[in-house]
Amino acid sequence: MKSLPALPRLHAVTDERIARRPDLGTVAQQLATGGGGQLALHARGRALSGLEHFELASRLGACAPTRLFVNDRLDIALAVGAAGVQLGQGSFAPADARGLNPGWWIGKSVHDLREAAAAHAGGADYLLVGPVFPTATHPDRAPLGAARLKEIAGLGLPIIAIGGVTSERIPELMAMAAVHGVAAIRALWHAADPADAARRMLEELNG
Repeated sequence: MKSLPALPRLHAVTDERIARRPDLGTVAQQLATGGGGQLALHARGRALSGLEHFELASRLGACAPTRLFVNDRLDIALAVGAAGVQLGQGSFAPADARGLNPGWWIGKSVHDLREAAAAHAGGADYLLVGPVFPTATHPDRAPLGAARLKEIAGLGLPIIAIGGVTSERIPELMAMAAVHGVAAIRALWHAADPADAARRMLEELNG
């Protein structure tokens, strides 16, 4: 397994609305200012066309010194030189992604211990686990809770927790289980001060 320090601790994930915002580049640069090399920008948007997804990834990839991760679209990840890929449950297997680029960080999105164990067995480098708290993004999904999150963390892969995560909730999250980092959509992209939001989340993660 790759050494943990190379995996960013903070992940800013986009959706279709964020991808199409006129201020996308400005906000991404602000997040980069606050997060630096510990921040990964995720080019994600299930309803985006291939060209839109490529343009999104290209714009996010220009925000040094952050790392670029691309969700599901391995062709786009290859084209833009992404540092990692994030695979959903209906996406490629980690082994397939590794065959395309052994240097990628390969993450798998999971929602329970069964999915997490399958991702671990399939060769994922880390797990994006959620929702850990109630979230407006997926109001129909119940939060995992401390016991189930701890079971998933017990598999031994780095955990990136997602779902209702804010800087104020990170101490509670860290008390629930040994997570490597967190991912967020609204708490970062919709923050009044994106640079400060990223900085404060990393401060809480780094203790």
